[in-house]
Amino acid sequence: MADKRFITNISEAISTRAFPTVTLWNRLEGCPRTADFKRALKAEVRDALWMLTRQWQMGEFRGDDTGSPAYVKIHTSGGRLNKYRPGDHEAEKFEDAVPLEAKVESRPINFVSANRNLSLDIRLLMGRQWLKLVAKVGDYKNEFIAKYPIQPPDPVRVEDAHLCASQEVWQSFSAAAGRLMDGASLYFYLKGDSARHAYDGIAVNPSDENEIDGQAAKFIEWFERLYYQPQQAGAWDPSRLEYRFACSTPAARGEKVYEAEEYYHGRPDWYNFDIDKQSNGLGEVRGNDAQSLPEDLTESLIPTPLVYEGMPNARWWTFEDRKTNFGDIKPDTTDLAKLLLIEFGLVYANDWFLIPHTAERGSIISIEGLAVTNVFGERFWIEAAGSAADDNWQRWSMFTVSSKDKTGKGRVGKGKAYGKADPSLLLLPTVPKIQESPPIEEAMLIRDEVANMVWGIEKTIPAPTGVGKPGGEAAIETLNFYRRLLEANPQSVPPSAPIEDKAKIRYEIINTVPENWIPFIPVHVENDNREIQLQRAAMPRILEGGAGKPQKIRPRTTLLREGLDRNPPAAYFIYEEEVPRAGVRVTQSFQRTRWHDGRVFVWLGVRKQTGRGAGSNGLAFDRIVDVKS
Repeated sequence: MADKRFITNISEAISTRAFPTVTLWNRLEGCPRTADFKRALKAEVRDALWMLTRQWQMGEFRGDDTGSPAYVKIHTSGGRLNKYRPGDHEAEKFEDAVPLEAKVESRPINFVSANRNLSLDIRLLMGRQWLKLVAKVGDYKNEFIAKYPIQPPDPVRVEDAHLCASQEVWQSFSAAAGRLMDGASLYFYLKGDSARHAYDGIAVNPSDENEIDGQAAKFIEWFERLYYQPQQAGAWDPSRLEYRFACSTPAARGEKVYEAEEYYHGRPDWYNFDIDKQSNGLGEVRGNDAQSLPEDLTESLIPTPLVYEGMPNARWWTFEDRKTNFGDIKPDTTDLAKLLLIEFGLVYANDWFLIPHTAERGSIISIEGLAVTNVFGERFWIEAAGSAADDNWQRWSMFTVSSKDKTGKGRVGKGKAYGKADPSLLLLPTVPKIQESPPIEEAMLIRDEVANMVWGIEKTIPAPTGVGKPGGEAAIETLNFYRRLLEANPQSVPPSAPIEDKAKIRYEIINTVPENWIPFIPVHVENDNREIQLQRAAMPRILEGGAGKPQKIRPRTTLLREGLDRNPPAAYFIYEEEVPRAGVRVTQSFQRTRWHDGRVFVWLGVRKQTGRGAGSNGLAFDRIVDVKS
């Protein structure tokens, strides 16, 4: 009998299955020759044969393109933003030492409105700081309090209605009058002319004048460091209720302009911008250093596998930590996005790699070339994804900026036509987190289909003390204050013969609305018979028994007072399409953040959100009403 254990030709024996106990090998294991397993478990990488068998075991030899990337050579060109233009105003030098949010959103603090002093809290803060500084020179506290006082409110003056209508505001101003200093008045006096001095009109020791001038410079620097105030015109567009600005960088074929026309939500990012390829640039900027063209940079980098929580672990004898259990996900038949996520996490997890590349803030990076070499020595040329035309429905990209083409080619959206996409990456000098105070101003713009107009409801107004106050409460207090003045001065009402009125009904021309409801009426755009805009109007303040022409009710928020504080006053228009049927909600509040160098920036910014729908306040004309008995 032949020895069946002796095999002369192993290949023939396997193919003919002459020996069923010997089929094939699908697993390779180390066979240690000692009782110490430490070295066997190390799987030392210097063993080339082990590495090849390990690749065979993992199936890397089954495809012609499944080799892992060994290194990458990347060629980039980059420039820096060097110009900034708010709205339609003149361009200025781009400053990356300031967060872009603070640069764009900052609005001046409202210290005076309708010739009335506001922001008592900041005025007292500034006065206290100045008294601390001047105390280092001499005892001039009483002199400066007398020179820049807080004026006491007078309850019998019509001009002090904004102070005396509210009991809290009245008490605050009365408590500060004669005791504390108005630091804002000193600040604006010094900023009005460089030749002015803080001691003007005050008897001080001549030997202390130089020291007081030094303290005045510190005082101005302290306030401007505490509150970031716009040095030039702001980017807020009141007719659109949005911020509008542009930035640019030098390019090989002229200036590359990035425009943000509809920014309102608090953190500018790449999707707020469009590249205007037809622009001739933002113009010359005074004091702007000559900027060189984008610099080319070639680097060789080592890619690293993408790692995330719950991904399958590819190491030997290592189990997943189950922080994310993909097996416990139970998607529905319609959860396409969830199915794609599971497929990525379980099937294509090891197909993604990261290539680290460091870029500075405020720069634009364009990848000119990317060559990937895998472990088999094969080299692949990778082109930029999403570099086709913006109107290509099969195009997908992320972190890329759309190109605005005014020639009419490309996809049309929001009144703009888009051309070929730009694959460059825009890195803005922004912050990841901003602290926001409660709104000191809040205005709701709603449509009133019955009255055929738009109402601007001042939900929160800035109280003279500096805090936000409910607009409806302030409207009732102001109206009651005027009624009390009228009752206290009956001689101001001209005498008239009594009219006998025994009718049970009467004709009412118009009824009234709360004083915090500001009307915006539709008007035709000049030289256009179809397009309309919303123009701010005013309701009359009608006091029963009052004499003379009724006074117009003016808004008290800076959001709706646009143009009233100018000399001469100007009308305020809002584009009709900016107030949809759902309405809009606009708020103004203080924003605070910390920059990368540790500096703290505080500024006053605006936010816009969608409203809650249409509404009506009951305004009616030409009615027959019952007379109350």
